[in-house]
Amino acid sequence: MILVDRPVWPAHGRLWAHLVSDVSYEELHVFAEMLGAPRRAFDRDHYDIPEARFSSALWLGATLLPSRDLAARLRSSGLRRPKHLNR
Repeated sequence: MILVDRPVWPAHGRLWAHLVSDVSYEELHVFAEMLGAPRRAFDRDHYDIPEARFSSALWLGATLLPSRDLAARLRSSGLRRPKHLNR
């Protein structure tokens, strides 16, 4: 399942959301491609998507979760990659 949190993370003059899969990275990459997110937006285990793409992510079927729940689902799926590991 593709999951997204609200775009509340500020960076580069915009607000950003996190897009993850609790199934596989392949599912995540396919969804991100449909969304038009560039591969460079992938960071270890998630995509950072700008607020402008948030509504499209929901329209394409992403499930909105609070950030804490999104992170918990990512960890429980075994797909979480800590910062100290390589991409």
